[in-house]
Amino acid sequence: MKPPGCWKMLTVAVCMAFLACLQAQELQGHVSIILLGATGDLAKKYLWQGLFQLYLDEVGKGYSFSFHGAALTSTKQGQELIAKVLESLSCPEDMEPGRCAELKGQFQRLSQYRHLKTNEDYMALSKDIEAQLQHEGLREAGRIFYFSVPPFAYADIARSINSSCRPGPGAWLRVVLEKPFGHDYVSAQQLATELGSFFQEEEMYRVDHYLGKQAVAQILPFRDQNRKALDGLWNRHHVERVEIIMKETVDAEGRTSFYEEYGVIRDVLQNHLTEVLTLVAMELPYNISSSKAVLQHKLQAFQALRGLQKGSAVLGQYQAYSRQVRREQQKPDSFYSLTPTFAGILVHVDNLRWEGVPFILMSGKALDERVGYIRILFRNQAYCAQNEKRWVVDQSQCLPRQIIFYIGHGELGSPAVLVSRNLFRPSLPSKSWKEVEGRPGLHLFGRPISDYYAYSPVREQDAYSVLISHIFHGRKDSFITTENLLASWVFWTPLLDSLAHEVPRLYPGGAENGYLLDFEFSGAQLRFCQQQLEQLVPGPGSAPMPSNFQVLTAKYRESPLISAWPEELISKLADDIEATAVRAVRRFGEFHLALSGGSSPVPLLEQLATGHFGFPWAQTHLWLVDERCVPLWDPESNFQGLQAHLLRYIRVPYYNIHPMPVHLHQRLCAEEDQGAQMYASEISALVTNSSFDLVLLGMGTDGHTASLFPQSPAGLDGTQPVVLTRSPYKPHQRMSLSLPLINRARKVAVLVMGRVKREITMLVSRAGHEPKKWPISGVLPSSGQLVWYMDYEAFLG
Repeated sequence: MKPPGCWKMLTVAVCMAFLACLQAQELQGHVSIILLGATGDLAKKYLWQGLFQLYLDEVGKGYSFSFHGAALTSTKQGQELIAKVLESLSCPEDMEPGRCAELKGQFQRLSQYRHLKTNEDYMALSKDIEAQLQHEGLREAGRIFYFSVPPFAYADIARSINSSCRPGPGAWLRVVLEKPFGHDYVSAQQLATELGSFFQEEEMYRVDHYLGKQAVAQILPFRDQNRKALDGLWNRHHVERVEIIMKETVDAEGRTSFYEEYGVIRDVLQNHLTEVLTLVAMELPYNISSSKAVLQHKLQAFQALRGLQKGSAVLGQYQAYSRQVRREQQKPDSFYSLTPTFAGILVHVDNLRWEGVPFILMSGKALDERVGYIRILFRNQAYCAQNEKRWVVDQSQCLPRQIIFYIGHGELGSPAVLVSRNLFRPSLPSKSWKEVEGRPGLHLFGRPISDYYAYSPVREQDAYSVLISHIFHGRKDSFITTENLLASWVFWTPLLDSLAHEVPRLYPGGAENGYLLDFEFSGAQLRFCQQQLEQLVPGPGSAPMPSNFQVLTAKYRESPLISAWPEELISKLADDIEATAVRAVRRFGEFHLALSGGSSPVPLLEQLATGHFGFPWAQTHLWLVDERCVPLWDPESNFQGLQAHLLRYIRVPYYNIHPMPVHLHQRLCAEEDQGAQMYASEISALVTNSSFDLVLLGMGTDGHTASLFPQSPAGLDGTQPVVLTRSPYKPHQRMSLSLPLINRARKVAVLVMGRVKREITMLVSRAGHEPKKWPISGVLPSSGQLVWYMDYEAFLG
């Protein structure tokens, strides 16, 4: 038996160890949170409440806090404003009122206002924090600076923080940035470079508050916890389409200065909805708690997005918008804005999992309801022999099958995760999500709520409260890295540029919109379901529609000319190509078609891909008229354009597809590799008399065709069928069929579209045979037919 003294010593040791543990917990460190723009709308509405929630969650867990509200407002006025905001803060409903009052009082005492503007102001703040740490014997854990200020102020603030207000060694710095993060790729890159000169990447937290929405934040955990059930379903074989939607009933009144600069695509789709898209489309990391893995997989999803074309979008604008802009920005009565307040975008992800699955992104103001959701609709490939009345909800495969992440508002009124009962019973974390009872009479997406397994959060949380907690705990996966930000702008900027002068469809707003904004998709094209009358000539009476104008036939440069509105023109040309193909196959057993690159043929390729099911693709050989000297997988490659807009939708034997050999021996268009001679030999071996059945050309604004350019003799004459040329536009090196080879074709079609081509159309109409000046003027098949296809804008201006 141990003597009593030993027990006393042991007891003292245990107590000392226990006290040491408590002390260690207490000494995890002090965190200073500085809210810049503390008197602004965002801060008053969300951020102070989010900081208070952080304090409620973390109090007693070993950290001490101080909260500094900073702005340009005078000290006295700022203190009064902050006092009002702090008084309005609320506790969770399940917190006992006495405890709430106690913690709220503590938070108020820990919060103070200070005027921050100059470098000296930031230096004084840093000294005050250091003095507090020393006075209270605290170790500094880190500092959080929340930028609730316009982006134009970022650089000056960042410079002051970096030079005068960084924490000492061993403490972390976290800088929180609010959107907008640029207006396009160039401005985003410029802002990122500027911030990168002051902060490390791991120090920056770019906020997209949608990533804090509870339903959105549940997407990856849901996919992770239900891997077994979803592994066979989450792909192109089973998913019919994905809808990512944010509708608003409010308009832009009072915010038109912001909206005129950004519009609905920059305001909502480029950030909120695109972030959601990556969460749905990305490959699921093995460990979703690894921020690095999640962010890397999101970046890969960005890189798999197919480039957007003008036809990928439909735009609208509520009728009162231009009037609001005129009033708020003192514009003249003649001013009409082209800024879209509604947009529907069709996105495709070019990888094995999602190939061919349409992702529909849509957002707008002044719509019929306020709601946000992500809806994954699965293919229904079942036939049920029994009468519909006997279908059992959780067994019948004929009922719709869908998974919905319901962000909020709408009929349901709160966040939810819904899974059709005929799919599987999902697993969700029971501590934070609860199964909800059906509400009689409530229908969602065409089915009663009882058709779904439905879950809602145990406690609803504001998105900013969620994100502020993630910032404190250093969870980077809920934020946007520089790399992902720039990848998003790379994806969106070309579309935004192409839509800059598009006139959006006007809609009245609210329930009166009716079916006016409904849209449909075919292939890679979106269009409104209802054709809207367009006033071609101002004046009284009903306006004619483009379809009322017949296709015009005439002569151009002594050859047949077909002119029409773009849609009718493309339809006519596609019909003519199919008729030529059918005749060639009937006569020769095969059809040889040579296609030009560039943007003009894109609508034609998509029309052929999606609207011509009688086309003899199995007997068709596809050749290129010209190619840029880049790898075939490069977005600049004409072959890549052919792949994206035609080949992926049709069934052509792979041995009938003939890309130009511009990339040989890991070199591009090297003379010694003899790629041009190889292509000429392939044509000679497979095409009778080297005479293509049809060659499709375009005409550049400088009169070039194929990759045959003015003042460049290569390919304009001589005996070489295929030549290397040099373009005045990047990429400069090209490979092209020569004029003599083009002129051997049985038929040549020249497609010319757009108002920008009007001037060259006029010049070439008066030119003689001057291929060195106007290469297109040298196109004249020796024994075949030349037909010009021009839209009215190119032909008539």
